Amino acid sequence: MSTLCRLQNLLQSQATENLFLPVESSSLLSSNFSALSRWYLGIWYKKVFHKTYAWVANRDNPLSNSIGTLKISGNNLVLLGQSNKTVLWSTNLTRENISSPVVAELLPNGNFVMRYSNNSPSGLLWQSFDFPTDTLLPEMKLGYDRKTGRSRFLTSWRSFDDPSSGDFTYKLDTRRGLPEFFLKKNDLEMERSGPWNGIEFSCIPKDQELNNMAYNYTENREEVTYTFLIANQSIYSRLTIHDSGNLYLFTWIPPSWGWTAFSTDYCDYYNRCGPNAFCDLITLCNCFEGFDSRWQWDWTERSNGCVRRTLLSCRGDRFLRLKKMKLPDTKMATVDRKIDLKKCEERCLSDCTCTSFAAADVRNGGTGCLIWSGDLNDTRSYSIGGHDLYVRVAAVG
Repeated sequence: MSTLCRLQNLLQSQATENLFLPVESSSLLSSNFSALSRWYLGIWYKKVFHKTYAWVANRDNPLSNSIGTLKISGNNLVLLGQSNKTVLWSTNLTRENISSPVVAELLPNGNFVMRYSNNSPSGLLWQSFDFPTDTLLPEMKLGYDRKTGRSRFLTSWRSFDDPSSGDFTYKLDTRRGLPEFFLKKNDLEMERSGPWNGIEFSCIPKDQELNNMAYNYTENREEVTYTFLIANQSIYSRLTIHDSGNLYLFTWIPPSWGWTAFSTDYCDYYNRCGPNAFCDLITLCNCFEGFDSRWQWDWTERSNGCVRRTLLSCRGDRFLRLKKMKLPDTKMATVDRKIDLKKCEERCLSDCTCTSFAAADVRNGGTGCLIWSGDLNDTRSYSIGGHDLYVRVAAVG
């Protein structure tokens, strides 16, 4: 059973199997995650050997025992406790003019939806993909919906056996020169994705050998969102923020017996080396050419950063080209997508406050223009990928 109609209930008290909806890649479940009496409605992979959860509805409001009912009530899908009087979770739809019968359905991609039973072209009334927990699945979007004002982001579990909202979030910040994802512990910035470069966000973990994975970024009047797709439906993949605060891309390629994890690394920690310095995995922290460390590197305090050896004169300055770089934090950057890289260089040279520039899009030899003023924060080098970054330095010194 993968579809629930208005006159049907799913009663966990009857049998555990009643809340299992067998579909191609995922199942609906109610499960006790620990020895404590906490029960949840959620989605997990059906064909994966290790039980892996992808979504939990009532993560912050568990049932106190295994007796619960999932039903369509009015125009909403609700989860009721043992007494059938306490609503522990609801889709909270506010539409009043719903004339056709509605059903709830778990789709093969893991999206739990409410829709009209006649498959009306009006679309979905509600979907779990709009309310992520700790996991991004293929076809699911993270980011900002400008029509509804809804922000879709990931929030970690509290612990390995407690799916309630934890301390870590992974969220797209649209208030910068270019939107970037930030992993935060409460309000503390832990990691930054770098801006979309036309192909990818450079600091989102990826499987470099998986060629049939496509990344999509959309920025228009309706939305600013990111998603990924997999052409081979026999391969499972998910992006998950762990309760430890680590961000992982997990892939499962049958007939293997486990998930393969890809994560960020030492240099991805936010502003690891401080301003005007970059991190690489061999020499760790390095000043840009033309800069010196604020002190001789204190190997216990790498975040002091660097300062210019010679101040810019505004005239006669030159640019240092750094390849395969993560672009600096765009908080102090401006973007112009209409000009080419040559015009971008000219604009930077004509502005005495400009400290660096780069192409906004790496495709077709580089298009668009990003310009920074002030210090350059949170940069690193890569062995493959990344951007060309042009750092302004004095002509002499």
